[in-house]
Amino acid sequence: MNKLGRGHRDKVQQFMTITGASEKVALQALKASEWHLDGAFDVFYSQPHTKSFTDTRHLEELYNRYKDPYADMIMADGISTLCNDVQVDPQDIVMLVVSWHMKAATMCEFSKQEFVGGLQSLGIDSLEKFRERIPFMRSELKDDQKFKEIYNFAFGWAKEKGQKSLALDTAIGMWQLLFEEKQWPLVDHWCQFLQARHNKAISRDTWSQLLEFARSVDPTLSNYDAEGAWPYLIDEFVEYLTENSIIQNGHVKDWGQKF
Repeated sequence: MNKLGRGHRDKVQQFMTITGASEKVALQALKASEWHLDGAFDVFYSQPHTKSFTDTRHLEELYNRYKDPYADMIMADGISTLCNDVQVDPQDIVMLVVSWHMKAATMCEFSKQEFVGGLQSLGIDSLEKFRERIPFMRSELKDDQKFKEIYNFAFGWAKEKGQKSLALDTAIGMWQLLFEEKQWPLVDHWCQFLQARHNKAISRDTWSQLLEFARSVDPTLSNYDAEGAWPYLIDEFVEYLTENSIIQNGHVKDWGQKF
């Protein structure tokens, strides 16, 4: 490590601190990713054998620390305490990534199997390790494929139990959270359109297709195909943008501007 420049040495130390890996493993992962930390994390965590050993006794203790006193699961109060312990705001999008790793069925709830299994998969068996993994979990949102998986997971996670669709207010809140991470210039216009014209729950098809629309169609709609197989709601949204002159001279009008 003495032969490395200071910038590279700092990255090796940071990588070792966050992952608990040896210097040799840190160097291999960083070199494989051309010294990009986010890429190195992906390399490291995609290797099953590199996951840290977790102590099941410690996992049991963690679960019992947050478990609801009246139910064999972790509920909203326990999750709030967990967030406080790992120094993360409960509204932080990284908690959605945590829930994705735990394969949680419902927002603000973790069964014992979800909680313990998720932490094991992340190599976490202490609050210190949990805090150290936060930057890695945040970095996963920058990976397009993982973002898509997290985005699609969010639909089932956020909807009410027993419902097929996602309540509009919840969907809008989730879209604002997710598209703050993956910038989409039309998100505020989309949310305003839904409140003005739709005002109904959102189907899974609309939810998943919107991400494809945001990824593949230019915000100025220059490559929008009216004959494409978009859900009717997205086609109506395009009409709404046109009717309200939201896109003018190849630019998206600022959301704050009056129509």
